[in-house]
Amino acid sequence: MWDSESESVTGRDYGNGILSSRMHGVKTDGFEQRDHSWYVATDIPSDFLVQVGDVNFHLHKYPLLSRSGKMNRLIYESRDLDLNKVALDDLPGGPEAFELAAKFCYGIAVDLTAANISGLRCAAEYLEMTEDLEEGNLIFKTEAFLSYVVLSSWRDSILVLKSSEKLSPWAENLQIVRRCSESIAWKACANPKGIRWAYTGKPPKVSSPKWNEMKDSSPSRNSQVPPDWWFEDVSILRIDHFVRVITAIKVKGMRFELIGAAIVHYAGKWLPGLIQNGGGFIDEASNSSNSNSNSSSGGISWKGGLHMIVAGTKDDTPTVQAKDQRMIIESLISIIPPLKDSVSCSFLLRLLRMANMLKVAPALVTELEKRVGMQFEQATLADLLVPSYNKNETLFDVDLVQRLLEHFLVQEQTESSSPSRQTFSDKNMHDGTQRSATTSSKMRVARLVDSYLTEVSRDRNLSLTKFQVLAEALPESARTCDDGLYRAIDSYLKAHPSLSEHERKRLCRVMDCQKLSIDACMHAAQNERLPLRVVVQVLFSEQVKISNSLANNTLKESSEAQYQPMISNRKTLLEGTPQSFQEGWATAKKDINTLKFELETVKAKYLELQNDMDNLQRKFDKMTNKKQTSAWTTGWKKLSKFTKMTNLESNEIGSQVAAPEEQTRKTPGRWRNSIS
Repeated sequence: MWDSESESVTGRDYGNGILSSRMHGVKTDGFEQRDHSWYVATDIPSDFLVQVGDVNFHLHKYPLLSRSGKMNRLIYESRDLDLNKVALDDLPGGPEAFELAAKFCYGIAVDLTAANISGLRCAAEYLEMTEDLEEGNLIFKTEAFLSYVVLSSWRDSILVLKSSEKLSPWAENLQIVRRCSESIAWKACANPKGIRWAYTGKPPKVSSPKWNEMKDSSPSRNSQVPPDWWFEDVSILRIDHFVRVITAIKVKGMRFELIGAAIVHYAGKWLPGLIQNGGGFIDEASNSSNSNSNSSSGGISWKGGLHMIVAGTKDDTPTVQAKDQRMIIESLISIIPPLKDSVSCSFLLRLLRMANMLKVAPALVTELEKRVGMQFEQATLADLLVPSYNKNETLFDVDLVQRLLEHFLVQEQTESSSPSRQTFSDKNMHDGTQRSATTSSKMRVARLVDSYLTEVSRDRNLSLTKFQVLAEALPESARTCDDGLYRAIDSYLKAHPSLSEHERKRLCRVMDCQKLSIDACMHAAQNERLPLRVVVQVLFSEQVKISNSLANNTLKESSEAQYQPMISNRKTLLEGTPQSFQEGWATAKKDINTLKFELETVKAKYLELQNDMDNLQRKFDKMTNKKQTSAWTTGWKKLSKFTKMTNLESNEIGSQVAAPEEQTRKTPGRWRNSIS
């Protein structure tokens, strides 16, 4: 009903939402229905039959011809003046709309409401009930009701847009959808002060605002209106109309966070499988739609429309349901705001899971993957465990996580290399904060990837190459500790015991032994699944860590010893300090002494172990030397000594024989000298 007072537009009285026209030769008391037929309550027999669907209307020619240009053309273009039957199967609005139009032609009062105005407006356009035939025809009056009554009311705009779902493409061509969408968008973006809370699309226990009687004072006028007051009302619309409303709201300049929250609310209502991790579409959707079907307003039942698209009926095939749900997901992906954090990463990943399951268009899936990459550090392990819907593949979609990680790295690189228009000091501060934020986000992603690898490594179908590529995708600076990566490697070795030694070395190459904690090193030193070379590296890195820690402690002690002589009068300094500070310092000193004692104990044990190792090394060297001196070696030594001695004796004999010869050679000279 038209809630305002009786209003005259160009001299025509609308009578509180009731349309009426002058009689056209046939006096009637109304229409009578008999089975599937309508009859005019008059003494004049009907001479014209109109069939609309499976309903027959027994009417008269003159009232229809005087108001409808369509009827004029059908009768006169047929060149059969005795034509008494017409079929209008494609009439928008069906028998209900034609009944109201026929009553208007007979001058019977018609009650205009938000539930029937869109169908009656489209039927009037179809029947060509223009001002050329008679002033104040049905097109003019329905258009005036739409413009002055419906579009000024939030609730009526929602109801008209909902009732226009079955009137495509007439409602679209007559701009009903556009005008209602813009009216809803304007009211959703306006200041909600002065809204009266009344029932619209929510259950009776929950109220929603009503955009009329703004000047009326009510107790709830001063109450705080939540920013999401319009979510529930807009979520009853069909997906194409919801897209039109959200697009109009974007143009009005609403915050992207609210738009994203409205999209999440809509998806949670009509895609309940999104909340149930991809399962239970039909049952959940039917439950939600049944809860909405119990509430109706203005003659409109909410169990039709989008419920028929998402859940369908028992006779629908799963293929039809999948097709309709695919259309909803594609539409939601296309209207998600492009800014980061407009929707949560968890919602995007659940939407991506359903998109992969329902075979959504690849271009939209790629766009959704890029959106997930923008805020990949917000993801959780449960959201990343997306099943693989390809046969003979891994249990989880590892390739999807690899693509998401690549999009994240590309986004991080783009943000770090983007120029800024700030001053030098501000730019340095901004670069520092941005660099620290980038590092922290990469560290969170590294922990997430390590947890994901640990989870998927139990799959026997996961290849070593996929595991290695995903583990090495992040830079080395993203991991300050490789304990999570070691846990994933150990889990993979457990699930794949048939790996060769070369494959195990290749797998362990993705891990840095120097980044393992002491507990991980202790576990790795006793892990029989690791290659021997990796165990040696782990032990060496652990020894280096212990040596470094001892060296650092020694430096600290020396620095403390150098600092103590600088304090001239310690007693005077303690007397000048408060009692609480002295007690705290005494407690801290006790702790320091305890730590020093423990450190000295560890150093003593370390020295003992080092001495034991030196002794063992000496014994080992002696044992190896004894093993080398066997009977063969002694025999060879004796033989070599004998050969040396024989050589020496032969040399001595040779020298003795050579001496007399020299003497005999020399004596003649002497003899000659003596003679001379």
